[in-house]
Amino acid sequence: MRTYEVRTYGCQMNVHDSERLRGLLEDAGYVRAPEGDDADVVVFNTCAVRENADNKLYGNLGHLAPVKAKKPGMQIAVGGCLAQKDKASIVRKAPWVDVVFGTHNIGSLPVLLERARVAEESQVEILESLEVFPSTLPTRRESPYSAWVSVSVGCNNTCTFCIVPSLRGREKDRRPGEVLAEVEALVAEGVLEVTLLGQNVNSYGVEFGDRFAFGKLLRACGAIDGLERVRFTSPHPRDFTADVIEAMAETPNVMPSLHMPLQSGSDAVLKAMRRSYRRDRYLKIIEDVRTAMPDAAITTDIIVGFPGETEEDFQGTLDVVRQARFAGAFTFQYSKRPGTPAESMADQVPREVVQERYERLVALQDELAWDENKAIVGRTVEVLVAEGEGRKDASTHRLSGRARDNRLVHFALPDGVERPRPGDVVTVEVTYAAPHHLNADVFGAVRRTRAGDAWERAQDAPAAAPGVMLGMPSVGAKPFEPAAGGCQAG
Repeated sequence: MRTYEVRTYGCQMNVHDSERLRGLLEDAGYVRAPEGDDADVVVFNTCAVRENADNKLYGNLGHLAPVKAKKPGMQIAVGGCLAQKDKASIVRKAPWVDVVFGTHNIGSLPVLLERARVAEESQVEILESLEVFPSTLPTRRESPYSAWVSVSVGCNNTCTFCIVPSLRGREKDRRPGEVLAEVEALVAEGVLEVTLLGQNVNSYGVEFGDRFAFGKLLRACGAIDGLERVRFTSPHPRDFTADVIEAMAETPNVMPSLHMPLQSGSDAVLKAMRRSYRRDRYLKIIEDVRTAMPDAAITTDIIVGFPGETEEDFQGTLDVVRQARFAGAFTFQYSKRPGTPAESMADQVPREVVQERYERLVALQDELAWDENKAIVGRTVEVLVAEGEGRKDASTHRLSGRARDNRLVHFALPDGVERPRPGDVVTVEVTYAAPHHLNADVFGAVRRTRAGDAWERAQDAPAAAPGVMLGMPSVGAKPFEPAAGGCQAG
């Protein structure tokens, strides 16, 4: 059997698309390549948000060229946002690429690979509109206990720094019954946590004319037996309404965590970004969320050095950061993206100024996040044990997972306690705080879960067997339907 490898860059939407790509390939008879082996098919699922995205892709393609030359039959495919943007130029710059496909036709990958093999020439297929909603495709999910569920694709916003709407298209919403059917199917397989995913989740419902659809969807998720944690990403401050805050606060399995992109704390910069809200509106949302959920952990995205940003504008951002007291922030230095209005704006900020402001912002945010985390020391928290969250777990003899507010927790396991599995839930007492994580050296209890059972079954499955292969279920579906940054930044 031919082997495959999918390499993913960018936002959560790309991560979820890669799950679809793996599902398609396994459905077509491919098997995942063992760690360290050169796969027969290497797929790059690309991002176009950052300035160095092109260099990263072509550098990786260059490294693969000699590998392919020595491996007869090897194929290379490039998909995702950069493929949608660059189209045929990828094959011109890297003629050893076999397939180029876009964001709207990921379902075509197996056919394009076979067509390229038979024709012995590169195949480029870029559609300008969505062919099939991705959630109808087979899926090889990476986690048997936590899953992404798309509620929409595309974006109707026109932010001047963002290239995503031109690459992902206008927003397309799934009907609520389809979303809930997928969630129920996942829970039946053992999934304990879902993250509802969209470019702008709280504008969900615009296609079928229900502006309160997202709040209703959150409440409906609360009625699904066995679903313990619901998250979502990313909302847009313009569309964030009181009914969503109420649904979050009143639905027990909706987690007290919120990722709310700020981008800038200056009204002048927000206007130039075409963000359609101002700092007071943003801070009022934060206040309302904390009134309804006092322990909510709020994270954000911030861009430093947008064209025309003055020191006064930047001080406005620092001021909002101080008032909002974010639990964490994805901070970015502005970079030009071809095809965006901001690319040709006057008063581009010098790179050294951007760097210096960026360092000040990161230092302030780390200080505030550390203070917020210190306030949790001594509390007992519930942690969903995860796989691969703690890079130093082996050396520190700890396990890791996420608390209900999505903070990363590393915890110690006392002698004689049965080791919890990924997907199990533990209660621990926080004993130490750092800016980006918590340590818990006082152990409480382990609750073994169906999600842990699912993880255990996945470990026992034969190596060639597919993973969690869930697209939309074809039986029992209801009638006609989530951890940020990058193009998820709203």
